[in-house]
Amino acid sequence: MSELVHLAIIMDGNGRWAVKRNLPRVAGHLEGLKSLKKVIKGAIDEGIKYLTVYCFSTENWKRPEAEVKYLMALFTNKVYGEIKAISSLGVQVRLLGNRSGLPEAALKALDKTCEETRNNSLLILQLAINYGGQDEIVRAVNSLIADGVKEVDAAMIRSRFDNPDIPPADFIVRSAGEERLSNFLLFDSAYSELGFYDKLWPDWDEEMIKTVKQDFLRRTRRFGGLA
Repeated sequence: MSELVHLAIIMDGNGRWAVKRNLPRVAGHLEGLKSLKKVIKGAIDEGIKYLTVYCFSTENWKRPEAEVKYLMALFTNKVYGEIKAISSLGVQVRLLGNRSGLPEAALKALDKTCEETRNNSLLILQLAINYGGQDEIVRAVNSLIADGVKEVDAAMIRSRFDNPDIPPADFIVRSAGEERLSNFLLFDSAYSELGFYDKLWPDWDEEMIKTVKQDFLRRTRRFGGLA
């Protein structure tokens, strides 16, 4: 039986959750942040060591300007505002994604959150912000080219990722019923198990993480070989 060490989540359905309640889409994002706190607690309770959440993709800049501004404000104000609560749980926060293009205020708040939690080790939380799997690979390869490397292998590419010490995801799950990766962890998803759930992200909580873990434990991982 495989152990669930690294869980990665595509947090989908915030907007649909709000629309169903005749609320503006941004209300769903705020509710989604509340769900993230519950999920973090659930991950700790279930002994998960790494949690990666897809907060904002490199393609999400195409969304309405007002929605993008609201999300950037969430990263600037709300994430750092939760630092004491996050840190008290023993969570270390890491940033994953392309820093260029992010507002300076958001970067400053996120970096401060990472710095103030860097000594925690109970759970490592990767916030994938302005993240794209293709962009991650391209940035890594360009870094190697800049250093004069003429030929690369998989290990070399991965060594130039933002957080190469974090292992690939064991289980990548998505809320809200969609069944695609949407440019998430393309390199590291080579042998990840995949799970898709109908429940909208703002409805996720600690119990949902128990369900996710139990689903993972029923899987048989072969990594190209035999069981």
